[in-house]
Amino acid sequence: MSTALLGWSVLVAQFLLVVAMGCVSWRLLTGPRAQDRILALDALYVNAAMLLLVFGIRTGSTRYFGAALLITLLGFVGTAALSKFLMRGEAIE
Repeated sequence: MSTALLGWSVLVAQFLLVVAMGCVSWRLLTGPRAQDRILALDALYVNAAMLLLVFGIRTGSTRYFGAALLITLLGFVGTAALSKFLMRGEAIE
């Protein structure tokens, strides 16, 4: 029973993460300001990393965990650079 419960909970988690990514994509495309779009991009890469982690749990493969780590590292750097660009007008000093 616990294996079936784990399988269903992983499936529900994947579905909810896809729905969250859809909502965030809508905000990314229709955000009224650039700050809203950057925040949506930040939430999008976090949801994508979580989706990869859940998919890695479902398949039992460890390759997805490394890919999720790479996405979060690059996403953080991208968010920091875009935020700095909005504040100062230049990304690299």
